[in-house]
Amino acid sequence: MSVSSLPTPDAQLDLRGTPCPLNFVRTKLRLEQMTPGNLLEVWLDPGEPIEQVPDSLTMSGYQVEQITDCTGYFSLLVRRPPLVQ
Repeated sequence: MSVSSLPTPDAQLDLRGTPCPLNFVRTKLRLEQMTPGNLLEVWLDPGEPIEQVPDSLTMSGYQVEQITDCTGYFSLLVRRPPLVQ
C-alpha cells in the first residue's frame, strides 16, 4: 500500500496534553460538527488516552479506521458514519 493511498483527513484535532475524558468529549463534539462520512485525524497521548478514546468512539458508533504510533503520540483516524436513509 503506497502512502498516497492513505485517506486524507477532512479535519485535524491535536489533543496532546488533554486528559481523559475531556479528549473523548472534544473528539466527539468535533465529529458531530463534521459532515457525515468525513474523516477526522486526532492526536492523542500514549497511555490512558489511546487506550480509552478509540474504544469509547467505537461504542458511540464512530468508525476508527487507523491508529498510528507517531513516536511520542498517536494519530487516530475516525470517520463520522454516513446518515442512514
